[in-house]
Amino acid sequence: MRISSGLLVAAAVVGLQLPASVSAADEVLVWHDLLLDTYRLMGGCPCPLSRVGGMTSGAIFDAVNSIDGSYQPYLTSVPASPTASKEAAVAQAAHDVLVELFPSLQAEYDAQLIASLGAIVDGPEKTEGIQVGATVAAEMIAARQDDGWNNYQSYQYGNAPGEWRPTWPDFLPPCNSHWGTVTPWGIPSGEMFRPSPPPTLDDPIYTADFIETKALGKVNSVERNSDQYTNAWFWANDRDGSYKPVGHMIDITRIISQQYELSMVENARLFALASIAMADAAICAWDAKYLTDLDFWRPIQGIRLADQDGNPNTIKDGSWVPLGIGSPAFPAYISGHACFAASCASVIRNYFGTDDIAFTCTTDDPRLLPGVTTQSYNSLTEAVTANGRSRVFLGVHWQNDCDRGIEVGTQVGDYIFANYMQPAPSSVDPFETKFASTLSVSRIAPNPSRHSATVELVLPVDGRLDLGIYDPSGRRVYGFDPSERQAGSVSLEWNLVDMSRRQRVPAGVYFVKGQLVPTSGAAPVGPSEAQARLVVLP
Repeated sequence: MRISSGLLVAAAVVGLQLPASVSAADEVLVWHDLLLDTYRLMGGCPCPLSRVGGMTSGAIFDAVNSIDGSYQPYLTSVPASPTASKEAAVAQAAHDVLVELFPSLQAEYDAQLIASLGAIVDGPEKTEGIQVGATVAAEMIAARQDDGWNNYQSYQYGNAPGEWRPTWPDFLPPCNSHWGTVTPWGIPSGEMFRPSPPPTLDDPIYTADFIETKALGKVNSVERNSDQYTNAWFWANDRDGSYKPVGHMIDITRIISQQYELSMVENARLFALASIAMADAAICAWDAKYLTDLDFWRPIQGIRLADQDGNPNTIKDGSWVPLGIGSPAFPAYISGHACFAASCASVIRNYFGTDDIAFTCTTDDPRLLPGVTTQSYNSLTEAVTANGRSRVFLGVHWQNDCDRGIEVGTQVGDYIFANYMQPAPSSVDPFETKFASTLSVSRIAPNPSRHSATVELVLPVDGRLDLGIYDPSGRRVYGFDPSERQAGSVSLEWNLVDMSRRQRVPAGVYFVKGQLVPTSGAAPVGPSEAQARLVVLP
């Protein structure tokens, strides 16, 4: 089903696929799965989809965090007791945002809400969680109501060599030409990471890109091999009915989060950071596409009109057709696909402290070779590079579009991770108020770790130190032997084993917490900062 570029309009309800089982599910994953089904159903250009993801994931995070309080809020923090149901808060927040954006799908969202809340025991905790989720969702909706997503503008086409214009075969009008002016989610403006202009038509970079795309991106290319063909379609997800490039990266985020066995709270943070980074990546990419001096043409235009570009090294092919047949209805520079992928990968890389994350992912695009359903990558960079190259093999981009898209997306992801949803300052309760000098973890290194990690602490007084390693659910997985320690710096080494001292703990996120009982016999000092965080790599 094809709809207008506005996206947030009523659509015929075809039916969303609800998860088969909810009772033991992580509600963050449940509602993000439903978000992907929404993308598949609604279709359209990727920019509005990134906005939907930012609103949904951001509200989910603020709802969970209002109760948990481990991190600084993204938009808001609603007063809540720590016993309120986080699951109920997630479900209500996601439901209310999605219903606001897609009222025609309310029946499907209502059905999931009933299933999600039905798995939670009735009581004041559930009731409070529902209230928290509803309040957070309302604040998110209000905050983005006038962000400019529907401030459509007329677009003046250029007709000079190098300038983009609607392309064969359907000659669609420009999609979301105003998106670079949408209110950003975290970056100061869409111009913040604006790339340098695309190469001139006589630049050797353009010449090399022209020759490569002309050869490898042609519909019936004899130079493109089967791996390149597979790569082209694996990352495409351009057609309505797929989860689009934004949804592809959300799905990859889910795959990696499950490999690391993240808790619901950690998932809420990771998905929010990734989604908000991609929402800002859309603004940056579309700023570069439409709001700079040259809205650069697609390969089908450059190759068919090469006799007009003034470059003797580019040879015209007036009948050239890309493998993708049609080309996206917006300028080529920079690649939105590459920018989305790089921004999300940057968040994941920062979150786990490493690029070397191996994973296997799937695709929604149906145009692959028979039997090809997955691709495996050894690192985030490898996957992002494959994503960028796919646009060349599909014949819809020049390589420079993709390279600059990766650069911009990486900068966006780095900025969002460094500035949003950071660990909250340690809360001060009456216990800590009475004892001003509290135990603190000053450093963990290396972090992340594959083999062992050293925990460094500063003890305010002499005393008996009891320090443990906890998983995100609060379960103690390892304990250092309690011992008498003198005030000052202390270093303890953990070789990543569990309480048995023999079995290695699974890869994932862990927290260092402890208490110090002063030798004077006074009350314990602590607990330590709950967000002394360690990532254990596979």
